[in-house]
Amino acid sequence: MPRVFPLLLLAFGLFLPTIVHAADASMPNVVMILTDDQGWGDLSVHGNKNLATPNIDQLAKEGALFENFYVCHLCAPTRAEMLTGRFYARTGVRGVSTGQERLNVDEKTIAQYFKDAGYVTGAFGKWHNGMQFPYHPNARGFDEYYGFCSGHWGHYFSPELDHNNQLVRGEGYVTDDFTNRAMKFIEDNQDNPFFCYVPYCTPHSPMQVPDQYYDKFANMDPEMKNRDPKKEQLGMTRAALAMCENIDWNVGRILKKLDQLRLADNTIVIYFADNGPNSFRWNGGMKGRKGSLDEGGTRVPCIIRWPGHIPADRRIEPIAGAVDFLPTLLDFAGIKAKFPKPIDGVSLKPLLTQDEIEWEDRYLIASRNNQVSVRNQTYRLDNDGQLFDITQDRGQTKNVAIDHPEVLAQLKNVAKQYRSEMLPTQDDRPFTVGYTQNTPLPARDGNGHGSIKRSANAPNCSYFTNWKSTNDTVTWDVEVGEPGEYEAIVYYTCPQENVGVEIQAELLGHKTSATIKEAHDPESYGPERDRFDRGAESPVKDFKPFSLGTLKLPKGRDTLTLSALKIPGDGAIEVRYLWLNKK
Repeated sequence: MPRVFPLLLLAFGLFLPTIVHAADASMPNVVMILTDDQGWGDLSVHGNKNLATPNIDQLAKEGALFENFYVCHLCAPTRAEMLTGRFYARTGVRGVSTGQERLNVDEKTIAQYFKDAGYVTGAFGKWHNGMQFPYHPNARGFDEYYGFCSGHWGHYFSPELDHNNQLVRGEGYVTDDFTNRAMKFIEDNQDNPFFCYVPYCTPHSPMQVPDQYYDKFANMDPEMKNRDPKKEQLGMTRAALAMCENIDWNVGRILKKLDQLRLADNTIVIYFADNGPNSFRWNGGMKGRKGSLDEGGTRVPCIIRWPGHIPADRRIEPIAGAVDFLPTLLDFAGIKAKFPKPIDGVSLKPLLTQDEIEWEDRYLIASRNNQVSVRNQTYRLDNDGQLFDITQDRGQTKNVAIDHPEVLAQLKNVAKQYRSEMLPTQDDRPFTVGYTQNTPLPARDGNGHGSIKRSANAPNCSYFTNWKSTNDTVTWDVEVGEPGEYEAIVYYTCPQENVGVEIQAELLGHKTSATIKEAHDPESYGPERDRFDRGAESPVKDFKPFSLGTLKLPKGRDTLTLSALKIPGDGAIEVRYLWLNKK
């Protein structure tokens, strides 16, 4: 059967010479800014009169704005496509939590290509493609990482963060903090070619933002509303708009830093979002929001600027997507690569730099579990088999399938092949231990048994609580990659009345235990800073590390079990992490 993705897989060329260092003059810096849950309509450059995003608008005036740019329905899949140039279902990513967000270790990332070519690489923000080495960003090509690896974070003001696989305390509002770190990276590496990835975690919930941004919107009745105003939650809209204006301010700070350092002319700046908006608010009349495979869930902002190379105020109509960043940026940087696996993206350099080119039609896929939607330049086939002419009907109001049977059959064939090639959903990967000095195992990646439950429905930044019995356990499915001695450190809370509880860690036939002798019972926090109900997001606590002793472990896969050997009070402990650290 002939492939139905020839344009996607062959257009860029799969087997070019292996990576070589580009000449200095052709080694532009790259700053890639990714926002989280920001819809196409959340920018004033797209016509939203509810807010002002002057810095992003100016970026569009100075560069190219894509009119039809597509990503995935959720966060981790889009990140996987950007990092690899491949449809996310090929990469091991299956979802957004409990290990499903991990990018297979045999995938090569855009950061690895740039690092191999002599670039300094850094990422500052939400990673969301794996926490434990070899999935951690420091193992995927990034020299420096500062942020969090999970999909959700419960508090945005000076939260606990990860700096190169060490827990640290953030400084100030999280988006401002990520920007500060990114600007320092740029300044520190101004004399070297750099790849700087800035994946913000806003306007994703919790809906927290400093007063100076929120006050403008606190009582606003937005002039422009969702196409179904009854679905719009004005409190959510107000908070999201405020968070978007904060993002714009931070984008302006990065652009100003590039100007101050005289780097702007040799720096490619990219701005895009990871999926549709996280609520029903104005989005250009499109159908759907985050999680949807329709236009409103997958069409997002995308702007690319490179002065002197990409003409100013360019508007690009051909469809493009996150899978195209890797081949495009390698092309711009003169990095020739032999791709270890077929890629689905194509280089957009001709669209960005040439005035008149022939550009063949192509297919972009949106998928969720076994649901598939296919977009070509004119049409969208949705998962229900309806066909929409997007050039005439962006809102997907009229099914034109009966009028275009050949197009319908063609796009259905594309969807069928995608399902057959890329949608097996079995994921039996364990969580990896021992591939670096310290390995965190958060509650997100474990399971509570007996009376133990999570602090909230969304696992991402949750902790285990309600541990009442010696029959209760917490477990992780792990694989130890290197034999050796590992110190087991539990991050716990324990009220005074439960002091004396004895906690045991057991793995691969080895055990160690210790008795909690010091109370640590902090209050939870986070929701008091919310501008709107956080829903499934967990509150947070400041957990304290406590050593359970040393496990002498062989290589192998097993269930790591935390149990309580003795509970003198009403319960045991709450658990945020178990770290296994090589001695």
